[in-house]
Amino acid sequence: MKHVLCILLVGIGFQACRSTDKFSVDHYYNVSERDTLLTGIVQYVDYVARGATIENRLEPRFRALYVTRLPKYAIDRYFVAPDSTHYFFVIRPGGQNPLYKRGVGGKLRVDANGRITEFEELYNTPRLKDFDELKKRGRYIFGEMVKRGNVDELVQMKMYIEWPDSMLVYDKKRHEWVSTPKVRGVL
Repeated sequence: MKHVLCILLVGIGFQACRSTDKFSVDHYYNVSERDTLLTGIVQYVDYVARGATIENRLEPRFRALYVTRLPKYAIDRYFVAPDSTHYFFVIRPGGQNPLYKRGVGGKLRVDANGRITEFEELYNTPRLKDFDELKKRGRYIFGEMVKRGNVDELVQMKMYIEWPDSMLVYDKKRHEWVSTPKVRGVL
C-alpha cells in the first residue's frame, strides 16, 4: 500500500510541475522530452556539424555533436495548435561573439515518438546584445505567428525580423536559408 501511495504522489507531483502557461514548453514536455525536442531543433537551425553536410546533418550519427550545443540554446516560447502544428521561438547564439543572441521562430510537427517530421523556420530576429529586448521582440512576432500561422504580413518590421527579406528565404526542402533568385542574378 505504501508503494502505491508513493507512486500516486510522485505522479501528482509530476503533473503539478507542468506549467499552466500554454506558451511554455514546460506545459507540453518534461525535462527529458524538452532536451530531445531542443536537440532536434538545433539540428535544423545550428551550423552543420563537423563531418556532416546539409543533406545528412539530421542522421542519428551526428546527434551527439548537436547535443553538445544545447547549453547555448533555449526554447523561450512554444505552443501546440489544435491542428497539431507546434510553434516555437528559440534563442540561439548570434554568431561568433558570445555577447550577441538571435531569436528563431517557426513551426514543426512531431510523430508519436516525439521525433520532428516537418520543420520550417519562419523568421530570424536581428542579433542583439540586449537579451530582454530580444525576448520582447521575438515574443511579439511569436504571438502573431501563432495567430496567423505565418509572419508574411510582418517581414517589413526590420527591427523585429531580419530574415526572410529580399535577399534570404527559407528553403523548406533543404531546411536552410538561401539567397533569393534576385540576389543570385537569376531574374
